[in-house]
This record gives sequence, structure tokens and C-alpha cells, in this order.
Amino acid sequence: MKPLGVHHVSINVDDADVAVSFYTEVLGLSLRDDRPDLGFNGAWLDLGDQQLHLLELTVPNDRGQHFAIQVEDIDRAIADVRSKGTEVGDASPIAGNRQAFLHDPSGNLVELHQPAK
Repeated sequence: MKPLGVHHVSINVDDADVAVSFYTEVLGLSLRDDRPDLGFNGAWLDLGDQQLHLLELTVPNDRGQHFAIQVEDIDRAIADVRSKGTEVGDASPIAGNRQAFLHDPSGNLVELHQPAK
């Protein structure tokens, strides 16, 4: 697997609208308009070349707080991770991107992320 960098970091927030106001008005991030409907409120923000994803989840789900490592070929990345004895989910599409999730040894959620071409 060849990591290309951090694509985004996702954090849980109590109120996405309040959080968007804070991150845009106080910290100067820019709101993106390409967030897909994920079944819960949230927002994507630009943070330099990376993104900050705000997730309004009252009960965090299995895709809650995490960071995403951008990869060129997610299928190869999944195969590489599995060959080293680590469990990783199958790639799933979302808004043209492909993603897969795994946990590090401490239980932290990590996303492998292949952007839409």
C-alpha cells in the first residue's frame, strides 16, 4: 500500500450548524457543497489540501470519528493490509469515491480512501 496523505479527519459534533459556524467564522475554513446524503446531519469543510468532516451523530456509528488515508488503488491497499494479518472491510462506494474501514491495534477507526477519478 502506498499512502498518498491524509484525505480527511472526521469528528463528531453535537450540532452541525453550530460547528459549521465555528469552523467557518472563527477558524476560517470553507464549507464544501459536495457532501452526500449519509442519513444524518453533517458538513464537509476544506482545510488546506485536506478536509474536515463534521458528523452530527447522537450515537456514534461504525463510521464515526476517524481519519482517512488517501490511496491510489483501494483494492491493492485492502489486499496489502489483509496480507499483513489485519482485518479490513470491503471497499464501498460513496459519491463516486471508494472507501474501506479498519481498526488500529488500539481500536481507532481508520479509513482507506480512493477519490473519484
